[in-house]
Amino acid sequence: MRVVARRREGFVHDVDIEGRHSIVVDEPREAGGTDAGPAPTRLLAAGLASCVAITVEMYAERKGWEVGDVEVEVEVGYERYTPTSFDVALRLPAEIDPARRERLLAIAGKCPVHRIVAGDVDVKLTDRVEPL
Repeated sequence: MRVVARRREGFVHDVDIEGRHSIVVDEPREAGGTDAGPAPTRLLAAGLASCVAITVEMYAERKGWEVGDVEVEVEVGYERYTPTSFDVALRLPAEIDPARRERLLAIAGKCPVHRIVAGDVDVKLTDRVEPL
């Protein structure tokens, strides 16, 4: 999978994801951007929320469990512009069995984005000198 960010102007970047999807990323005005799109840290929170929801839904589907409406809310704590905490709230319908709720909560913590944020993935940064 390949993702490429290309500067448009200022902090605004066009991000191409596998040649199939594109998004605009920017910084908020208070950080010197123009707020033309979500900031990278907000995309990270969005990725975390959606990954938790999808992971729970996929697990329930494999088990043959009906989970109904699933909602995941992520509150991000910041120090200046850097996230310092992610508080994730998984909301499931009240009628779900308590044992299943507990299992779904455990599964939620195993989503790939949660593992990345928790520091389970190695990230390497290299400098490539290539013509654009």
